[in-house]
Amino acid sequence: MQVFYKILSRDIWARAVERGVFEGSGIDLADGYIHLSTASQVRQTAARHFAGVADLVLVTVPEQAVAKDLKWEASRGGALFPHVYGTIDPVQITEVKDLPWNGKAHEFPEGFDL
Repeated sequence: MQVFYKILSRDIWARAVERGVFEGSGIDLADGYIHLSTASQVRQTAARHFAGVADLVLVTVPEQAVAKDLKWEASRGGALFPHVYGTIDPVQITEVKDLPWNGKAHEFPEGFDL
C-alpha cells in the first residue's frame, strides 16, 4: 500500500476532522487541488514551504483514500507529485503525527527514516 503525506497546521486539520472533510489548506484552495508528497519528497516539502513554522502535523494519506481524484503532475524540477482534485475524508487517514520545528528543521516522527 502506497501512502502520501500532507503537512498542515494542527488547527486546519482539527477543523477538517470536526467537519468530516478536508478540502485543503490555503495553497491547495488557491491552486484548486490538494498538494501531497511522497515519502521521498516530504522532507524537502517541509524545508521549502514550512521552514520556521511550528504547530504542524504530518498526515499520512493512504493511496486508496484518494485514488479516484489522484493525478500525478510535474512540479519542483519536473518531479511528479501526487495532487488530489477532490477532498479527503479524515476517517480514512491512517496517522497524524506532530511535526515540531527545532529551530533548524522539522523533526520527523521516529521511524520516518527516509
